[in-house]
Formats: sequence, structure tokens, C-alpha cells
Amino acid sequence: MDIRKLKLDEKAPMDLLLLADPSQLIVEDYLQRGECFIAYIREKVVGVYILLPTRPETVELVNIAVAEDLHGRGIGKLLVMEAIKTAKNKGYKTIEIGTGNSSIGQLALYQKCGFRIIGVDLDFFLKHYPEKIVENGIQCRDMIRLAQDL
Repeated sequence: MDIRKLKLDEKAPMDLLLLADPSQLIVEDYLQRGECFIAYIREKVVGVYILLPTRPETVELVNIAVAEDLHGRGIGKLLVMEAIKTAKNKGYKTIEIGTGNSSIGQLALYQKCGFRIIGVDLDFFLKHYPEKIVENGIQCRDMIRLAQDL
């Protein structure tokens, strides 16, 4: 698997990005403000992540997604670890990530990759997303915020 920055004239893999964030408007907004990286195997895009500078010396991993037919193969963990390495190489001191309270697998993954829970944005998904989101039989209401020092 290879990972590279999306080229200026290249279209972002919106189908993958929408797996991680169902709002096309929100995805398009942070795509314009952040840096998009794509992972591919033999010319096929299999994963994506976006790093978005938020404050001095801080970057947020705002979207990370893997093609659904490749879930469970460790690609997500590789992408998270690559995002951490990229942020560190760019001179950031802190990397943050947020996920829904119902995203059980993602919460476990991020903690395995060294992130720690630093807060909760109550009702974030109720305020910012018009459609009800349900994962793992749980309504997604709150944004769980995690971070790690680089």
C-alpha cells in the first residue's frame, strides 16, 4: 500500500470521505482547508485521510476512511499511524481527532494508536447534522474528542 498527498488537479474520493462523515457540505468545507492524503493498492484508492490545521502547532485528523470491502485488515490503523507521522514531520506538536459516541470501533482504534480522550462536545451531531445517525444500535449524539502530543 502506498500513501500520497492528493494532487491539486485530482478529485478527492468523495465516496470514501462520505463513509466517515455523511455531510457532503462539511466534507467539502474541510477538504478546501486541509490536506487530503490517499492510500492505494495497485492504482486502486483504498483509503483516505485529511489533516486540518486548527490552532498554532495543532492539527486535526478530520476524516479517515477505508473502502468497506477492506475493513478489518489493518488499513485504518496504518492510515492513523501515517497521519500521526505526517503531522509530526510537518512540525505540529499536537494531533487531535473527534468521533461519535456510537463509533465503538473507531474509539478503540484511536486509543490503540495513542490518542487519549480529552473531552466531549454534547449534542454535536444533533446540532450539525440534519439526519439522525445510528451506529452499532446507538444514536450518535456526542462528539468524543481525543488528542495526543507528538
